[in-house]
Amino acid sequence: MEIKFGEIEVSDKKYPKVLKEAFKKLQQSLGPKKLYYKGNWSNEIFANCLAVVGSRHLTTYGRKATEQLITPIASAGVTIVSGFMYGGDEAAHSATVRCKGRTIAVMPCGINRIHPANQVKLYNEILEKDGLIISEYEGDIQPQTFTYIQRDRIVAGLCKAVLVTEAALNSGSLITAGYAKKFGKKIFALPGQITSEVSKGTLKLIKEGAEAVSEAKDILDFYKMNPTDRLPMSNGFSEAKGVKTIFGSKGLEQKIFEQLKRESMKADEMARLFSVPVAELGTILTIMQLKGFINQEGDKYFIN
Repeated sequence: MEIKFGEIEVSDKKYPKVLKEAFKKLQQSLGPKKLYYKGNWSNEIFANCLAVVGSRHLTTYGRKATEQLITPIASAGVTIVSGFMYGGDEAAHSATVRCKGRTIAVMPCGINRIHPANQVKLYNEILEKDGLIISEYEGDIQPQTFTYIQRDRIVAGLCKAVLVTEAALNSGSLITAGYAKKFGKKIFALPGQITSEVSKGTLKLIKEGAEAVSEAKDILDFYKMNPTDRLPMSNGFSEAKGVKTIFGSKGLEQKIFEQLKRESMKADEMARLFSVPVAELGTILTIMQLKGFINQEGDKYFIN
């Protein structure tokens, strides 16, 4: 696959209008004078962008919620923008490429550097799905503390709204939200447990006026867009609304899947619920994990 690359000056007609207008509200000189990119640059990809940022220490809840929200949003045609770091950023990019949506990764380093280096597969998938890799830095420049902050202002500036999934009180995600507020952008936040450190930042945003999100429709309504009738599932299969899953209607796998859609459970709890020996159930759970239908954390199973 041939990857296109190039650079766009602020004076160029192709320079994202939404980004230019964002910095007019502050000071035009604070915006990036030039953007380097890899991928298929088009005005269309910038038409309806949503920034999605979250903690680098993303919890199981945060990842599951990100996938549940982003899949229908990206499938509906909203471009997902994030900063390519592990945790919340990676979850947003990954959920988008899995449902064949488009995503923009804004890098805190030179355009020729993949950072973090262990996300090469995701980097290539973004480009393969007609996404973009963007940076205001050329060559192989290393990221520094200030370049992450500079990146955050671009992430916020490119989008009509920002969704913060999880964030501690000192999280960089709140910097992105801060820029969004300065730019006059809409801010969404995912409610979390009050006992979780990575929910304290999002709860703070909600107290300050951010809109709490409980379903994808909350965000799609803002974009005046409707969910598609067919949504890819995170396990790689797709399911039309009202159509039974690939398991069949009477199989134990189907029953397990439907139960775990409602809540996570332990193996012994499911064995009692379905009147099946624990050993037999354990074998089925292992097979379902290998197929990618379910996941496990500790002694509980849940849907990916």
